[in-house]
Amino acid sequence: MRNFYLFLLGFMLFGTVVSVQSCTKDEEPTEVIADDNTFANYESWSLDAERQGVDPSLGAAHGGNDSTTIRKVYFKDGVSRSGTEYPIGATILKYSYNASGSVNMRTGMVKRGNDFDPDHNDWEYFVITPDGKIAKDADGNTLRGANLMNGMCVGCHSGAANKDYIFTK
Repeated sequence: MRNFYLFLLGFMLFGTVVSVQSCTKDEEPTEVIADDNTFANYESWSLDAERQGVDPSLGAAHGGNDSTTIRKVYFKDGVSRSGTEYPIGATILKYSYNASGSVNMRTGMVKRGNDFDPDHNDWEYFVITPDGKIAKDADGNTLRGANLMNGMCVGCHSGAANKDYIFTK
């Protein structure tokens, strides 16, 4: 009988620990480092914006000087700003293309955190392959970083600093 009560006491203690643990809030990440799975299946994400045609504010970036270019902006998990900033881990992909194929590019952004680039709210920029992987240059270096394309990405997105570097949302 004593063993039964010890078993029952242990079982109740285990149940209490499990229920308390399940009620604790998950901690927000302090850093998210993108990998080749981060942008996978982006077409199933929330489509936040779809625009077509010339956009003088883009210049040549994202096919902005081509009247036939379509630009789609996807947000992973439908993420939105919380107050004035996006949460760490926010992931966005822009797919720019036209029917002739002269424009066909996927670019991405991830709010990395952990003081990755504190002057620009810790966003990291990417070139993405059609299958959602981080692209590489001819030398095998991944096309990613705070100053990707010699700072062209962050230079343009600085124009939306008041919206946490995101133009569409």
